[in-house]
Amino acid sequence: MSEIIDAAVKALNEKMEGGFEGSAKFVIEGEGTVMIGPDGARAGDEEADVTLTADAETFQAMLEGELNPTAAFMSGKLTVDGDMGLAMQLGSALT
Repeated sequence: MSEIIDAAVKALNEKMEGGFEGSAKFVIEGEGTVMIGPDGARAGDEEADVTLTADAETFQAMLEGELNPTAAFMSGKLTVDGDMGLAMQLGSALT
């Protein structure tokens, strides 16, 4: 597993104490995937209610609060496939 995935799992678990209602998958291009659900974040690649895809730089900027997830989506740096309502909840949890 890549260092970026390890760091993403750690950061997401710190930001999302108590997990996330539903299931989400972050695809970090060229690095791997992170699953988020009621039990928190972990490395994995399963079906999810919503899939968010971005490059490592965009994902890191969102985690660090330097890039708003909505702005990333509107600018095409983040793509969303699936339940847009869950994507918005997840974006709120990241900020």
